[in-house]
Amino acid sequence: MKLAIVTAYPPSKVTLTEYGYHLVKHFRLQKEVTEIILITDKTKGEKDLNFEEKGCKVTVKECWNFNDYTNVFKVNKVIASTKPDAVLFNLQFLKFGDKKIPAALGLILPLLCKMKGIPTISLMHNIIEQVDLNNVGIISNKIFQKIYSGIGNLLTKLVLTSDVVAVTMGKYQTILENKYQSRNVALIPHGSFETPEEPDFTLPAGPKKILTFGKFGTYKKVEIMIEAIELIRRRTNQNLEIVIAGADSPNTPGYLESVKKKYAHVDQLCFTGYVEEETVPTIFEESAVVVFPYTSTTGSSGVLHQAGSYG
Repeated sequence: MKLAIVTAYPPSKVTLTEYGYHLVKHFRLQKEVTEIILITDKTKGEKDLNFEEKGCKVTVKECWNFNDYTNVFKVNKVIASTKPDAVLFNLQFLKFGDKKIPAALGLILPLLCKMKGIPTISLMHNIIEQVDLNNVGIISNKIFQKIYSGIGNLLTKLVLTSDVVAVTMGKYQTILENKYQSRNVALIPHGSFETPEEPDFTLPAGPKKILTFGKFGTYKKVEIMIEAIELIRRRTNQNLEIVIAGADSPNTPGYLESVKKKYAHVDQLCFTGYVEEETVPTIFEESAVVVFPYTSTTGSSGVLHQAGSYG
């Protein structure tokens, strides 16, 4: 079977990049899959395909960009030219952009594939009913929130035309089945990406590292964490290092740079920038604590499962 996977992929900074990496990594090991067509966003660096295990052929088709109004046509063109036996979309509502029109157009793709008769699976990491539109920085006006929710309901119905819609949380399955009367929703709990060896729980010498990891600036803000650790330092005289790993959310470019300037006076404050996949285990294992400074949530947290995986 030739399987097309539409997803952001490392070194991309677009949401669900890491999840896309692990989808490709594991699907390529399935004996039923003879080739993966990786339909992904354009990046300056080469795609990370250096897997240890041998697997099927992976053909990379970089064709779309975040917030590009023509993504729907570009992805559709690649699917038409490569003729996959099935298509898997790795989706959430702001997958193709944080501007409303390109984001919405991207979610039409499962319907277009279905109309062509291509078996289609949509993996949805959030649903509009469980997103706090104000908190996550999408829209604050109450009237426009209702309009946006109405459009979101329509887009959900379009995604539900897929042969299978997979969700990572049981609550999502219940909502989609009850509200939309859907019978093609499958629950695939997020879980861990890997089954790693048992971690070494011995902390390295030196300061205790307090880690937060992700894409920051909307509902994930680091100021409260920095200020809380400053209070702990004064109260306990603990030797603590603050590690902020990751990058800006696409919705808030320049956020972490502004935090750097604001807290330039804070000692042992480290910004790692984008973390390469092979260094993810190390950054977790060296940390004493992982902190989630979120004011809201848009789905099952991949970072939470990574933290658990690495002890």
